[in-house]
Amino acid sequence: MNERYDALALFSGGLDSILACKVLQAQGRSVLGLHFTSPFFGRPEKIAYWRTVYGIEVAAFDIGAEYVDMLAEGPPHGYGSLLNPCLDCKIMMLARARELLGRFGAGVLISGEVLGQRPMSQRRDALNLIRNAAGVRDVLVRPLCAKRLEPTPAELDGRVDRERLLAISGRGRKEQLRLAREFGITEMPTPAGGCRLTEAESASRYLRLLQAGGRPGPEDFQLCHAGRHFWFGAHWLVVGRNQANNERLLGLARDADALLKLKDLPGPLGVLRRPDGLAAEDAALASAAALVASYSGKARAAGGPAAVLVKVAGQTRTLTVTPARAEDAGWSEPDLSGLKDWKAAAPSPFAPRPGREPE
Repeated sequence: MNERYDALALFSGGLDSILACKVLQAQGRSVLGLHFTSPFFGRPEKIAYWRTVYGIEVAAFDIGAEYVDMLAEGPPHGYGSLLNPCLDCKIMMLARARELLGRFGAGVLISGEVLGQRPMSQRRDALNLIRNAAGVRDVLVRPLCAKRLEPTPAELDGRVDRERLLAISGRGRKEQLRLAREFGITEMPTPAGGCRLTEAESASRYLRLLQAGGRPGPEDFQLCHAGRHFWFGAHWLVVGRNQANNERLLGLARDADALLKLKDLPGPLGVLRRPDGLAAEDAALASAAALVASYSGKARAAGGPAAVLVKVAGQTRTLTVTPARAEDAGWSEPDLSGLKDWKAAAPSPFAPRPGREPE
């Protein structure tokens, strides 16, 4: 990777972001793709593949902590269909990208956005709002749809050649596929979406975590991606599905969590967490142990009590419990039943940020 580039690009790994880079490269500009990661999106393990297959230099930047703070506080411009803050997501990425311009000596930011492709974040008014709120009016170019937008300062002063930019719009992919053939792209990337905030199962887990109180961090949202999930008030129990899942949970567990494991029989690992911490004598431990034991086939087949090891704050003790599934032990699985109320309490979509006015 070089130290200096003409342009920095928001790079998801999807076809539009690849093509946006290629359009600038075809003008003789050097481009570095910025691949932002968080608990909700990002595939940094593919950077070497992108460089080899598409000839694009890419660097990963973690914005997880900032992103989680935005979710916890409520995104200023509202949510999409589930918990996806599409406008504020793009604003955050562009603002962070602008901060990186000086580091790489770049004078232009590019994005693979296409006018009219997405209903929330790629309408004309939304594109303008994003540009203004991120403070990138003077440096941003959208190569794939530039000729359907007003010329930007970077196009007017020659940092990029506007005549060689494109006028793609709408949700069709015909023009992108034609352009890919023109650039000799033979390995079509899988769709780059991959944002877990748009997936119902993940969103239900995030919603329950946000409703629980406390201040979640990126590691809490990472825990949302493993195992089976159950809640009892503010108690959060995650139960492994297999050995690989158990190992992942062990790696995600905090010192303050309770680890639950059958003493004498094979079965899953359980991780019990509270936003404000667990006490060794916590009353929920017994019901959590019963639920963990219920996912051991041999414990259920024995038809009687089972011994469960419980480790909290470095101390281990044994609880003898009767295996019981969630509904019998007082636990419930997360769902989206409170989503509408949660959104109603969030700021209205397209409300201007303090100190900024939308175009």
